[in-house]
Amino acid sequence: MHERLLDVRALEPPEPLERVLAEMETLGADEHIRMVHRRDPHLLYPILEREMFAHETTVTDEGEYQIVIWRK
Repeated sequence: MHERLLDVRALEPPEPLERVLAEMETLGADEHIRMVHRRDPHLLYPILEREMFAHETTVTDEGEYQIVIWRK
């Protein structure tokens, strides 16, 4: 599976959400997005469910959020 890395740690809201939504539009069945964020993107999760995407969120030792997103 091909990974698209999306590092949004330096961006201010709503740009991280806008960027990941744009990436999701062109995401292929054999791809996933690894979004690196400095905070938990809680507004993103309901959108993922509604749009039929799965996700897994982990928090690194440094406190960064890594959200892996793929099509269901």
